[in-house]
Amino acid sequence: MDTPALMATIASASSRPKYAYMLLQLLVEVADERGSAGPNIKVDGGMVAVRDWLCDALAPMAQRAPRRRSTVATVRCAMAKAGELPADADRAEALVEERVREHVRQSGRCNVSRAVSDLCRAGLLRRHYQGYRVDHDNRGAQREAVYTIMPEPLKVLRGR
Repeated sequence: MDTPALMATIASASSRPKYAYMLLQLLVEVADERGSAGPNIKVDGGMVAVRDWLCDALAPMAQRAPRRRSTVATVRCAMAKAGELPADADRAEALVEERVREHVRQSGRCNVSRAVSDLCRAGLLRRHYQGYRVDHDNRGAQREAVYTIMPEPLKVLRGR
């Protein structure tokens, strides 16, 4: 497998091949020597779920100005109706930005999940969840994804 073959494989399996390729490349950057990434990765001295890190890393791809303005307006309106906006304008703006980031991350998690499913279907990636066993501490709805890049795409993307 080489880069053009990898791109062709992704394009045939995904309706959003550029996004899926970027996601796979990001996973290669944080994967261990075996190609496994997750459930958490170290970022700025703290641990972050790999799916949340992917969402944050890919968020700029979705930051089209009109859509962002619309999201900010929707969040601000909802907060005003609920009486959650502080009187201080700076504090209110910071709170709105925080909620917008949460909203973007939530929708980003869905986008990441769809792209990962496409990559799994193409045989380029495997996904499992930490905590799938009954006696594991992290079971149930609090499971976090672990992604393992298959050997051939891992070699291609690492340039070996």
